[in-house]
Amino acid sequence: MVYINGLTINSKLFIFISFVLNNQEDVVFVKTVVPKNEGLQKAWYVVDAQDMILGRLASQVATLLRGKHKPEFTPHLDMGDHVIVVNAEKIKITGNKASKKEFTSYTGYPGGIKRKRLGKVFQDKPERVVHHAVKGMLPKNKLGRQMIKKLRVYRGADHPHQAQKPVALPEHLRRI
Repeated sequence: MVYINGLTINSKLFIFISFVLNNQEDVVFVKTVVPKNEGLQKAWYVVDAQDMILGRLASQVATLLRGKHKPEFTPHLDMGDHVIVVNAEKIKITGNKASKKEFTSYTGYPGGIKRKRLGKVFQDKPERVVHHAVKGMLPKNKLGRQMIKKLRVYRGADHPHQAQKPVALPEHLRRI
């Protein structure tokens, strides 16, 4: 028995480990390539939300914002693309969610909880409904807060981002 840093190691295993470490020219090390955030190209996509179901749209947009559609996806880096969602007022809400689901906010004062039904919020600000659904599908940390900044949601079909030359979502990225 050999003791190293308080660990008991079998002597045969110790001899094998020391042999491997002494003959490193025979050992092949496979290196994992970790992509850097500096060299990434962030694309701009336009997603038309007309006649799409809210949750399915949100999961697809969250995948694009995280960058999970890219082969070099790394969970701890912001590798996603910018996403512009248009026609947010024309999405579908299935089931009884419009009358049952509530949006809750808190003012910070005692008794200051404010609740609104999804149907009412959707009538007033459909952009907020889509934004809230996508935000719920992103990581709940600094990285998720950084990713949600790349989402732009607009009520109608027009958006002010023509200068970025956004492209329509390609067929191979469409899951719906």
